[in-house]
This record gives sequence, structure tokens and C-alpha cells, in this order.
Amino acid sequence: MPEHPDRLSRYRDKRSADHTPEPLGTVTPRDTQVFVVHKHAARQLHYDLRLEMHGVLESWAVPKGPSKNPREKRLAVKVEDHPIEYAEFEDVIPAGNYGAGPMIVWDRGSWVPLADIDEGFASGKLLFELRGYKLRGVWTLVKIKKSENEWLLIKERDALAIDGADDFAEDSILSGLTVEQLGAGTDRQAESAAQALTLGALRASVHLEAVTPMLAETRAEAFSDPQWLYELKYDGYRLLAGLAEGHAQLRTRSGRDVTRAFPEIARALRHLPYDHLVLDGEVVVHDEQGLPSFQRLQRRARLSRPLDVQIAAAADPATFYIFDLLGLGDVDLRPVRLDGRKGLLRNILPTTGPLRYSDHVESRGEAFFAEVRRMQLEGIVAKRADATYVGGRSPHWLKIRADRTDDFVVVGFTAPQGGRSGLGALHVAQFDGDDLVYAGRVGSGFSEEQLQEIRATLDEMRRVDAACRGAPAGAEHAWVEASLVCEVRYKEVTGDGMLRQPVFLRLRDDKPPTDCVIRGGADGEMPATAGVVRTAQVSDLQFTNTEKVFWPAEGYTKGDLVAYYQAIAPWMLPYLADRPLVMTRYPDGIDGKSFFQKDAPDFAPDWLRTERVFSEQSERELRYFVCDDEASLLYVANLATIPMHVWASRVGSLERPDWCILDLDPKEAPFQHVIEVAQALKALCDRIGLPAFVKTSGSSGLHILIPTGSQVTHEQSRLLGELLARVVVQHVPGLATVQRMPAQREDKVYVDYLQNGHGKLLVAPFCVRPLPQAPVSMPLDWKEVTDGLTIERFTIRTAVERMQRLQRDPMMGVLTEKPPLAQALQRLQELS
Repeated sequence: MPEHPDRLSRYRDKRSADHTPEPLGTVTPRDTQVFVVHKHAARQLHYDLRLEMHGVLESWAVPKGPSKNPREKRLAVKVEDHPIEYAEFEDVIPAGNYGAGPMIVWDRGSWVPLADIDEGFASGKLLFELRGYKLRGVWTLVKIKKSENEWLLIKERDALAIDGADDFAEDSILSGLTVEQLGAGTDRQAESAAQALTLGALRASVHLEAVTPMLAETRAEAFSDPQWLYELKYDGYRLLAGLAEGHAQLRTRSGRDVTRAFPEIARALRHLPYDHLVLDGEVVVHDEQGLPSFQRLQRRARLSRPLDVQIAAAADPATFYIFDLLGLGDVDLRPVRLDGRKGLLRNILPTTGPLRYSDHVESRGEAFFAEVRRMQLEGIVAKRADATYVGGRSPHWLKIRADRTDDFVVVGFTAPQGGRSGLGALHVAQFDGDDLVYAGRVGSGFSEEQLQEIRATLDEMRRVDAACRGAPAGAEHAWVEASLVCEVRYKEVTGDGMLRQPVFLRLRDDKPPTDCVIRGGADGEMPATAGVVRTAQVSDLQFTNTEKVFWPAEGYTKGDLVAYYQAIAPWMLPYLADRPLVMTRYPDGIDGKSFFQKDAPDFAPDWLRTERVFSEQSERELRYFVCDDEASLLYVANLATIPMHVWASRVGSLERPDWCILDLDPKEAPFQHVIEVAQALKALCDRIGLPAFVKTSGSSGLHILIPTGSQVTHEQSRLLGELLARVVVQHVPGLATVQRMPAQREDKVYVDYLQNGHGKLLVAPFCVRPLPQAPVSMPLDWKEVTDGLTIERFTIRTAVERMQRLQRDPMMGVLTEKPPLAQALQRLQELS
């Protein structure tokens, strides 16, 4: 591979950060091997093949584009390396810039080198496999002799090669736009919303968290009817998806946020050319044959470490099959007929990619079901074409399984006989109303490994008697708590309610026992992966020692502290949500002993969300609290937690901070100097086009926060902070310094940029400090950062009244804004 001291210098030399939306980027080695093909309508329409290698995207311009026909040897001209961030770039490069014109992500996926890459560059032959949405199979790049940059891109003969013409869809796999549509800048949301209104939609926004999903009833036999549509039943998890102001969210039908589990789906949603969408569908992971693999999906869903999720998203990408459109812009489509909703849905989704339109068959349900059964797929869902979308289970949606399968609660087991190990059979049951009723035993379908694993699990769940009625008696039966669910295939249910010829299929850790109901099953539900929060009511909490005095001089008690956090929760929770929380606990008040606590205690309730994050300092995984709701916040406060510190990044993207912080620490300097340095920083940020927000530390200084919109790594955020700090010190050298050692600061304000980094903490906005008068870290409006500002103005006695009076949080933009960092950084470098 060609060596270069700065692999991206040629890329940057051709671009002006002030005038192009392209990412500036850095060399970023990762454990993934992404490939992307851009379609680019520059002076000449062409395609760009990019392969991730050693922290950059090695790039070739392919004038005619790739071909699946091995006879078509396509010219590929080697061009400058591109940053990794370019793999997600899709936009219009403005006129007057290098490469001006619209560019779409035509294909994307992972690639696997089939020979040593460095040797391949040296010899002029790269052999590799592509695993994309349009390009799959084995390919070769062969360097043309006597040419410095010209190669040939050739499809190798394999099962995915063709002999005829290519039939690629030419729209983006992310936005669904062609380069022509992207260049034209058509307002697709306005067009689609207007069409929806003609179909009977209402002028009202649909909010994802308020949607109750529509569920199907069960039917035994397929049928044909011209008034019904028939969809494939996928072997996956049911999800509702929302897009609002550039932020994507995925929720299970029970309301749990699982966006971080499927970053590739969230990324594709963000690229859709719409401001607001609410979608309904099912997420699956395919196997090598292109069929849904529930086992692979379960493996993906159980991952919680961000790096593991990132690697799995590249190696085993998920696909979201979308079958319904509920909201678009400020329009509610739920009153529209199903066939009308699906007609609109087809037009807003890409032809192929991570987001797929779930197609249907009209009228011919029996023929469709027969083909599904022949292909050994799970079944079909029949839906009335004229049905509106109504939350809850409905007779207008019907599930028809190819085999008779259902979910059962495991209530016990029998001992193994003969040469069998583990267990003999599982005792299973289902709910009839509130009663759990015995349904028989399941003894076949297990692998040897499953027998051992299930037995080990059941031994930890033992109880004396059966948790269901109708269970058999005898010492040979062992009983367990009714908390494990399994899926069983069977011929029929006998007259006395027992399963006939049952076969074990798999454990269903994605379903609660309450879903195992006689004569019906529930739709696929995403499992509660490590740390996903369940809910509790504030009324369920028991507060202790509320009369204990925590601030002796003021007489404030622990009860006052808890009451404050409850009152300030609406403003504080957005800064805590989805972030690891670190507590400093003061069980005897601010004059007593305190301790710093990252690891959640063992006695923490199951409903309170925790996330495991590996700590290099501790050399082990720590279990952090994550406060997503009022009950969680108050539980933490009841532990005598006074200050609360949070990470700059969210659990689903721990390596991508949401802000860059500059901590203005006065030490011996007067607070007036802190104000002047803050004003200088604000002026600098205004000059380079960066938004900046400010809050009191609650102690002695001010915190300046620059939103990064998860666009950079922690290291890049620290570099941004360092540049800002050094430039502002140049502007006010008599007031500020970046000298870390107090003895070297000369009584100047220390501009601390070192609080940016993996695991670095910020005292949460609105949290209380363990100091006299109980001061609060308070978000400020910049017009308040003037002479006369004091830290002591904001306390647990004044903070809530202030926010009620303001009716807005002046710092909220730090969580939502996504500024053009590359352009700002370029301007900043020019000033330094």
C-alpha cells in the first residue's frame, strides 16, 4: 500500500472546509472493514469505490460503475484517500468546489480481503469479497501496467455473477434519492404530506412514544379474499421507528428504546429526506442464503458494548422491513386505509438497503401461504385493505403460521433417562386469564448443548411446587419459577389441553411469560438487553431518613434534596438520559464523609437501568446507573447522592461525545475575570461559526459547552477544545492560561480542555453541589454572563422558580445542535 506521512493531505488540499459539506476527517483505524460506492454527478457522472484500510478509505473513480458481468472490465482510476466519515456522506457539493454536484451512497456494506492487501498493492492485484446491498461476491482490482493510477474492476465468476446486463437500482440505499432528485432539491415531505391529506389523513403530528402498536390475532388456516392483503411474517423483532429533526429512534412494542442496538438502521433513517416520520415494521438479520436468522438476530440484540455493536453492525447488518406508515411531517396517517398508507410508504423508502418496503400479495392468500410453507418460512400476516391503524390486538390483522407453533412458560422438567444428559423433558404451561395452566411436556428437539445449558439455568430457578394448575404429581418432576419462555412446534392441542407431538424450537428471551396465552401468541418483541430500563412509579419508592440534615448552616435536609430533584426533573432528565452516571454520596450530609461511586450497588432494583462499560483504570466492567426517568433520578437522590456527573457521550455511541467542554477554573483569580474569559470564548465561537452554551459549575467557575452532535471522537473533541483554549488565551493573555499546575497560573483563569476524553465527566446541569447554601449548576443565557453574575444566586431554593419563570432551558441546544465542525475548525486553525 502506498505510504504517505499524512494520508489525507491530498484530500484536504483539494477542498475548502468553509465551502463544502464534506467531512474534514482524520485517519481513524478501526476494527471494521466498510466499503461504500458513491454515485457522483460531477462534471461527468461516475461512481466511486471506497475500501476502508488502515484508517482511511482507499478510493477509485469508476466512470461506468461496477458490473456483475465478469466480461465487463471496468476502468477504476485511483484517487486520493478519503476519511472514514465519508462512508456516510451524501449531499450536494456546491458549485465552485472540487467535485461539485450531488453525491449519493449507491451501495455500502463490509468487505473481506481474500489475499494480503499490502502485497496486493505492491503486485497490482487486490482480491476481495463485497457484502453489500447491491454488490456481493468476489471481485478483483487489477492494476494496468505502465499506468500509475489506472486499475480494472472485475467481477469474479461465482454464484452471484451474471452474463447479461446489470439491473441495479440507481437510488441511494440510505435516502432513496437518485443523484438527479438530490440535485433538484425537491421537497418530498411536502409532496407526500399533501397526497396523504387527499387520502383522509389528519393534520396532526404523530409522536413515536405515544403510539400503541396494532397487533394481530391468530388464525389456523390461510384464506383468499380480494378485500385482504397478505404480507410475509418475518422471523424477527417488531419495532416502531421514529425520525424527528434529524434524530432517529427505535422502540419495541412495549416502548423500550433500542436505538443503540441497531446503529445501521438509525443511520439509514436519519438519511431519509424527511423531518418527521413514524414507521412500523420488523427488524431481522439475514443468513448467507438471505433468509431471516432469528439466532443471529438474538446474538445482535444481546450485545451491549458499543464496540461490539459497531463490529456486529458491519459483519451481520440488520434490515428493517417496514410495513406501515403512521406519521409524516405534521400529518397523521392512521385514519387512512392500509392500502393507501402502503402506497405512500413504498414511495418514501429506498429500493434496497437497511430499510426495506415490506411488499404484499393481494387476494391470493392460500397460494401465497403455500409458497411460504414450501420455502420453510415462518408464515404470513393477512390484513384488511381498508383497515385503519388502531392500537391493540385487532381482527383486521391475522397471523397464520406455516407450522403450528406457540410460546409456552417453562414451569419444570424431568430427569434424564438412559444415556441422555441434562434433562428428560420440559414441563410447559400457558395463561388462561390470570391462571397459569399446565399444557404438557416437551422432550424432543434439543441439542446436547441445549440440554446442558437449559438444565444449568433451571437449577438456579428451583421451587418446591408447580407454579401452574393441572401439573402432574410425583417425585420425578422438578419445578421452577415461571420466568423462562420457549417456543414449541406441535401437531395439535388435545381435548384435555395437552400438546400432541410437541418439539422444542428455541428459548425466547425476547418475550415475557405473560405473553404465553392459550389460543394466541404475541408478536416478536426485542429482548431486554443488558441495561435496558424497565419502569417504576415514583409512588412505589420508599424514601429514607428524609429529616436528616444535610446542610447544617441552612437546615436543608435530605428530604429537601430529594424534593428539589423531583421538582427540577423535567429540565434535568434530558442531560441524564442514556448517559452513564457517576454518583458522589454524602450519607451524613456535606460535613460528613463522602465517597465517589461508579458501580451500581448490588441491591439496586431490577427496574433501574444499568449499563456495563469496561474501565481500563479498574481493569473490569463497571455497572453504571442510567437515569432515564423521574423514578430513577429520585432513587439515586435517595442514596444521598448530592452531585451527579455524566459522560459527554451516550450509551449507544460511547466513543462519540455530544459536547466539547471548556472548564473556566478561577482558583485565585477574581470571578469577574472568569466572566471576561467566557465572553471572549463566546466571541471566538461566534466568529468561527460555532454555537456555544454556558452554565455555572455550581462551585467557583463557568462551563462552556460546544455541541459536537456526535460527529467526532473524544480525541478530536479534546483537540477542538485545546485549539479553542489556546486561541482565547492569545486574545486575553492577561486573564487566561492553559497551564495546568496552579503554581504556574499566575492567578489567571485556567481554561481546562482536558475534561474532554473517554469517560471524562461533567457535573450535570441543575445538579446540587455539596457546598454552603446548596448551590446548583445552572444553565445560563449569554446575556446573563455580565458584571454582577454570581454562583450563589442559583440554589435549591431558587433554581426551580427560575426555570418555571423562564419556561425554557437556554442550554438545551447543546443536546440537539449539529454544527459544521469542519468549517469552524478550518477557521480556528487560521486564527491560531
